[in-house]
Amino acid sequence: MNISATAAINALIALLGERGVLHDVRDLERYTTDWGGCRLGAPLAVARPQSTEEVAAVVRFCNEKRIAMVPQGGHTGLVGGALPAADRPELIISLERMKRIRQIDALGFTMAVDSGCILEEVKRAAEAEDCYFPLALGAQGSCQIGGNIATNAGGVNVLRYGMMRELVLGLEVVLPDGRIWDGMKALRKDNRGYRLQQLFIGSEGTLGIVTGAVLKLLPRPQRSLTALLAVASVADAVQLYARARRECSDLLSAFELIPRLGMELAFEAASQLSDPLTASHPYYVLLELAASGPVELDELFDRFLEQGLHSGLLLDGAVATNVAQAQRFWLIREAMVEGQRLRGEHLRTDVSVPISSIAQFVEQAGTAVAAASAQSTVLVYGHIGDGNLHFNILPPAGLATKVVPGLLQQLEEIIFAVVDRCNGSISAEHGIGRDKQEAYLARISASELNLLAGIKQLFDPLELMSAGRILPPQMES
Repeated sequence: MNISATAAINALIALLGERGVLHDVRDLERYTTDWGGCRLGAPLAVARPQSTEEVAAVVRFCNEKRIAMVPQGGHTGLVGGALPAADRPELIISLERMKRIRQIDALGFTMAVDSGCILEEVKRAAEAEDCYFPLALGAQGSCQIGGNIATNAGGVNVLRYGMMRELVLGLEVVLPDGRIWDGMKALRKDNRGYRLQQLFIGSEGTLGIVTGAVLKLLPRPQRSLTALLAVASVADAVQLYARARRECSDLLSAFELIPRLGMELAFEAASQLSDPLTASHPYYVLLELAASGPVELDELFDRFLEQGLHSGLLLDGAVATNVAQAQRFWLIREAMVEGQRLRGEHLRTDVSVPISSIAQFVEQAGTAVAAASAQSTVLVYGHIGDGNLHFNILPPAGLATKVVPGLLQQLEEIIFAVVDRCNGSISAEHGIGRDKQEAYLARISASELNLLAGIKQLFDPLELMSAGRILPPQMES
């Protein structure tokens, strides 16, 4: 940075006004902590532009004065990617004031939005036009579309609708030198050479700042069916998934695995919840079907249930009879995550393996973890339908606080080794950020690393935009 902090803040205020720049320590607190409670450095300030042109002006200024930047969305990341660096002052560029729904085309099933729009508000805006935006996350009440794009968000509906990459038609991006790339086309077919927008989706803010997007909408489901089903094992859950894909046509939108411990954690975190079934079981599947046309879901699902019970794959189940009950089923899935946090420091993983390898992975990883730390508790849950599991570990109760981080790191390495044997990925939907960088770099080839570093160098030769995320600075230069 070749300008004093005071001069830089004054210049930013001149560009954005007093409300557009936060620099008092008390105002910066919430921008330095993410959902998981991680905290790193103190930012130079927080710039809060209201338009793409203001974002571009701020980035041009930072480029000229060699000020490091990090774009930030809704603070729901889990890999430390949007937190300010601890080793140099970075300007946080928050998109929270960019909330316009620019256009909804109900005939063409598209929506153009600012990147600071909250996901839940985007979903509501689509429903008001009898359309549907299918991305569904536990954090949808606070995460922003720009962050969803930058991290290629997944969620519970991936098996039917795909990840964020499949839901974006066009983008608007401010590049690290302040230029604006306008790719806001609402086209489903556009085969003109390289697709630049695909570089920005999942780039975690390292190649530019997403300021706008054209999103793909779908017809709003007119009916849905939600059920909580009990199974004896992960292997049975996978078999049941395969049957559901075949017997429920293309109407299966979610298929979530929940262990018994997950249910208990949910009940701890949300006292209004109770067990929907009369007996406890080793594992549960939270399943949802949805249809926008005149399809009889009940009849379709009844046949599936009958065959599941007859085959022995299904032990028990409950079908939601109204919207409120369906919401309670989904609250179990969401409260389980909060229940983990209430238990204190624990290991969160976000891995994926081929669907046919899920049972093998869970068994081998569980055995390996038990051999290394018999008193630790395994909590495995996630999206069976897309192979994405969260194989989490609660450390032994009473373990000395100073020992916990080292144990969890050791167990993560053990789990990742099993992921490798299953030809999987150490990051299915959360991204790399800082937290997974070392493990990520250990698993890519020299040629791939060279290509990635070349892309970063092309877009950001001064290493000012989210430097140190995904690739370390020395790899990016």
